[in-house]
This record gives sequence, C-alpha cells and structure tokens, in this order.
Amino acid sequence: MARRPLSVGGPFTERNPLMPTTRLAPARRTALKLFSECRRREARARDLLRESPAMEALDPRDRALATRLVLGAVAARGELDRVVNGHLRARSALEPRVRDALRVAAFEVLYLDTPAQVAVSQGVELVRSASKRAAGLGNAVLRRVADEDAPALAAARRRLASGAVAVDDLRRAGALPEWLAARVLEDLGAEGAVAYASSALEQLCASVATNLAKRSAEETRGLLADAGCEPSEGPVPGSFVLGRPAALNATGLVAACDVLPCDLAAQEVVASIGATPSDQVLEVGQGRGTKSILLAAPGATLVSVEVDAKKSALAARRMEAAGVASRVTCVCDDGRELGRVEGSFDVVFVDAPCSGTGTLSRHPEIAWSLREDAVPGLAALQLGILRAAAARVRAGGRLAYSTCSVLREEDEAVVVAFLASPEGAGFRLASSRRTAIPGADRHFLALLERS
Repeated sequence: MARRPLSVGGPFTERNPLMPTTRLAPARRTALKLFSECRRREARARDLLRESPAMEALDPRDRALATRLVLGAVAARGELDRVVNGHLRARSALEPRVRDALRVAAFEVLYLDTPAQVAVSQGVELVRSASKRAAGLGNAVLRRVADEDAPALAAARRRLASGAVAVDDLRRAGALPEWLAARVLEDLGAEGAVAYASSALEQLCASVATNLAKRSAEETRGLLADAGCEPSEGPVPGSFVLGRPAALNATGLVAACDVLPCDLAAQEVVASIGATPSDQVLEVGQGRGTKSILLAAPGATLVSVEVDAKKSALAARRMEAAGVASRVTCVCDDGRELGRVEGSFDVVFVDAPCSGTGTLSRHPEIAWSLREDAVPGLAALQLGILRAAAARVRAGGRLAYSTCSVLREEDEAVVVAFLASPEGAGFRLASSRRTAIPGADRHFLALLERS
C-alpha cells in the first residue's frame, strides 16, 4: 500500500515519534548556515566558503565535510527539491530554512557515503536547528528518502554502468535538470553522458600552475612543499595538484602571483595553443588574466581583450604582480567589434563566454540556474566573436577557439558555422577535441589555420 504524503506541520506518527535527539555536528550546522546564506544573497557558494569565518573555525575534517555539503546541495538543488516534494502533500509550504535543512540532509543521504542511520539522524537535528516543530516532519521525510530514493538512485547507477543509458537515470545520478541530461546524451553519446553525469557532483582536484616569469617548475614545487601544500606533479607541464590546498591560503603566494590557481583543463588548453616566445598573441576574453600570464610568461607578447572594465583593470594589476606587464597590454573592448585593437597576430585565442556546463563541480550554481533557451543566444555571441577575431589573424597564423561547455551547439556547431561564413573561408580546421582530465573541468578546443 502506497504511503500517504506528509503534510507540513501535521502530526507525526511514523517510526519512533519521540525521536531522541543527538548532537548536531559543527560541520553540518555550518553547512546549513552557508547554504541558507547562498540562497538569501544569491551568492556563489565558493566565494562564501572562502570568506567564511565559521569555516575557518572548523578543524580540517569538518571543513571538508561542510564544503562537500554546501557545494553538493547547491549543485543538486532542483533534484533535491523534487525528492523532498515527493514526500509532501501537494501545495505544502515549507519555511525557507526548513527546506534548506532538508536539502542539505537529503544530499548527504543520497550522494555521500555517510551511513544512512547517521545521515538521517544528523539530518533530523539539522531540521530541528531550523525549526523545532519541524523535526518530526524532517524525520519522516528523510527516512523515506533513505528507504525509497536512495535505492532508486543506486538502481539508476547500476543501469548506467551496465550500458542501459536513459535520460531519467542520468538526471538522477548527476542531479541534473532533465533538459541538460537529454542534451548531454544527444551531444556526448551514451558513454560520454554517463561519464559526465557520474562526475557532476565530484570534487575537483586543487591545482596550480607555475608562473615561469618568476621561477621554474622545480622552484615552484619547493615553495609549495615548504608551505605544507603537499604538491604532486600534474599532467600538464608546470602544473601541480595539491594534497593540502588550504595550506596555500596563508602564504601570500597567490596574491603575489608566485603560483597561479588554475584548473588542469584550462592549463592544458593554454599548452595546446602552442604559443612560442616569438609569437604576437591576441587573447579575446581575458577575464581575471590567468591564461594571459600562462601565455606571456614563456615570452609571448599579448594584447588581451576583456569587455568588463573592472575585470580588465584587475587583470592589468595582476600582470604587474606576475611580472609580465611589459608583454601584456590589457584592452577593454567588445570582442564582437575589436575596434580598439590594431594590427594582426600570429595567434588569436578566443576564450569564449559560454554556458559553463563543463564546470559544474567548480561552479555548482550553473546546473539549476542555466536555462535551455539561453544556449542559442550564447552560440550566436560566440560566433560573432569568432568572426571578428578571425580578421585579426595574419596569413599563416592560427585561430584557437575554446569554451568550458560540453554542448555541441556552443562547440562544434559554432566552428562549423564559422567555417561556412565569409570570415571563415580562408581557414581550415586543424584539430578539435574535448579535454578529459580526471578531477578537472571540461573544455572544448578547436585549432584553425589561416592559409
């Protein structure tokens, strides 16, 4: 017999209504505080985690758990609401902080390896901390999540592992919106979609890049080791994966640009562009300038364009700190026009604005804030930038186009449309690929050559 949906604030009659309380762990209390703050302020989770005094007060183990809970609950927000709502009566209204507590607790029950009994017990205490009168409801909901939804998730994962790939299982396994699960299956194929969904909630490895303008990779390793970061050599030359990334915070190495926090896939993109010390490079889409430093540090000369004036000014200051200001000219300009850029270049690198669907682990807000109908507009913007940038490539030069999206509409389709345009007539596609470094973002890179 099907269970009756629970009503908000109704009498609790299931499984031990007395519910003896246990002590709520500090990591979970802090996670709820920060998750609720993310919702109220519409802030980025990683920014709040980085700036939070409450996080600094936790020991390393609790800090890791709180981080995992906040980022995971943000990334899975829509799926968690679907699960929780499935155990409530239609049109039930939860207090916002109670819903936050249920989201965080349901994430732990479903997606972490915490024993179910512990996760449910701690989840009830989390709900109680938000509202004492909601503890009974929280107990009932979370037990149903453990008894019904967790086995359903496990079954979905088994089907995906067996090669029977369906959109609903991808959605459940990766906590993805249905439209994104469907697009990923269409664009990446069954194997690629399973890998994408399976890694959507994983934690990224903490990685940094060497600033060759200041020191060698070996000297950088020494700095990181002395700081207690436990560096190991990464897959890209000059990259390091940190075993204890938190140790970097108090060193001042990042502020001084002695080391550059940078995802491994982004480092691989820069390395694949193949700019040489003799090259003149135009970079369109500078952002904060990390890739600018990586391109300029070995000796290339850059003009770096950014449409946001504040970001452009920040990047210029970073070039000074990084020791490459003499080789990098920062220009605030619209990449679709490039009216403030003069001359032609050996290499033009378009680091295009995109949906960010390849960076869900780094930017957990994306999955449930991105709308499918926004993608065509992004693709049109990307094509416009690529067509403008192509005019700046000198004869025999190279045009590099990169996104951190996994959607074909922003990647291969943009390149095809460009090659079919008047601006693309003199180019040929030399190569295109998606990065696939475990524990890193996913980027697309196309390299084109001008005859």
